[in-house]
Amino acid sequence: MAKQEVPVKKNETITITFEDLTHEGSGVGKIDGYPLFVPYGLPGEEAVVKVVKVNKKFGFGKLLEVKNPSPDRVEPPCDVFYKCGGCQIQHMSYKMQLEMKQNQVKNVMRKIAHLDHVPVHPTIGMEDPWRYRNKVAIPVGEKEGELITGFYQMRSHQIIEDMDTCVVQDDANDRIVEGTRRIASRLGIKAYDEQKHRGVLRHIMVRTGRETKEAMVVLITRTKELPHKEELIRELTETYPHIKSIVHNVNSRRTNVIMGNETNVLWGEEYIYDSIGNVRFAISAKSFYQINPPQTKKLYEKALEYANTGESDTVIDAYCGIGTISLFLAQKAKKVYGVEIVPEAINDANINAKLNGITNVEFAVGEAEKVMPKWKDEGLDPDVIVVDPPRKGCDKSLLQAMIEMNPKRIVYVSCNPSTLARDLRILEDGGYETKEVHPVDMFPQSMHVEAVCWLERKVSN
Repeated sequence: MAKQEVPVKKNETITITFEDLTHEGSGVGKIDGYPLFVPYGLPGEEAVVKVVKVNKKFGFGKLLEVKNPSPDRVEPPCDVFYKCGGCQIQHMSYKMQLEMKQNQVKNVMRKIAHLDHVPVHPTIGMEDPWRYRNKVAIPVGEKEGELITGFYQMRSHQIIEDMDTCVVQDDANDRIVEGTRRIASRLGIKAYDEQKHRGVLRHIMVRTGRETKEAMVVLITRTKELPHKEELIRELTETYPHIKSIVHNVNSRRTNVIMGNETNVLWGEEYIYDSIGNVRFAISAKSFYQINPPQTKKLYEKALEYANTGESDTVIDAYCGIGTISLFLAQKAKKVYGVEIVPEAINDANINAKLNGITNVEFAVGEAEKVMPKWKDEGLDPDVIVVDPPRKGCDKSLLQAMIEMNPKRIVYVSCNPSTLARDLRILEDGGYETKEVHPVDMFPQSMHVEAVCWLERKVSN
């Protein structure tokens, strides 16, 4: 059998019509059946493309010119959108973004879970899909003796110098980062040089309470000492009176991980506070707290609707984090048990339960797949299990433990449609029926999508 020739060559310039989108938001066009993936291409557009990489089964292209722009093509409001890579789909109308995310979930439900019949509802979006992020961690560099701040250029560690704002960040975060950089530069604090592993200031992190407007500044340094810290604190707190906490984090390692293990409060409180719905949260420098609280509220409301708990129900919240979902569930259930592997998160969860006067929750540190069988042996018999795993999805032994616990209902909150679909297939084979899936747009302008899924125990004949 003759070897099939690839119909395009690297560096060739071709004209192509985009037919579809990848799950990363790139346009897909075909040349003699050979797929070419091109960032920023939209379905229906004819475009001139340079072929930049060729594999046996597919290739990649660079968009040079769009001949007939899609009605869904919009001008990105961010000046550095095509350099940054933090957002991938600002060139797409918001209506199209929501449809793309719904289709992404539909596709994996069909191809991976083999659940074509399960309704995948339209994506729950935001009224204003900008300025939603309540946390920023921005690298610090140096140019001509002055500090600069900006996100890294795509696929590099080169700071984008002409970046003075981020259109998906809270305005207050932008202003505090810029002010911190300006003050630190004037005081002569040196930026960290990752090539030479020298210098001081690595990142500036700012967290803001959406409802409370309280701000926390975290200064991440290579060194244990932070030079001129008294002057820095005084100027920051005088300039930005809504700053309630200034924290110093030491990361002395050669690593891409932003934060190190040592954290000290330099000024103010250890926590700032925020609310989602009627639940109040204490947020520390290292707390995992959803970056888009208005959409988090919609996500949790959908999870609560699917959990459908009553006053006599016992609920397990696996991967409970700082207790966000647990505390919402506790308002409708008899008892909620939360489990999480990160001890600091469980510490925060207990603080948040106390803060809200919620007494019918119990939190445990450990791997959910090990803690839940122990609970089962001790006679814990949950009516509902809620699971909100990381991107890699649930451990197989956790899925098995859920099946063996035999709750009447499972609610699966997912940040990765592919692993959701894989896990749903296992739960279906274990005696559960997937009823509905509802995508939620937690990260507008990016290709990420979350989804809430409702499963019921199958009734045996």
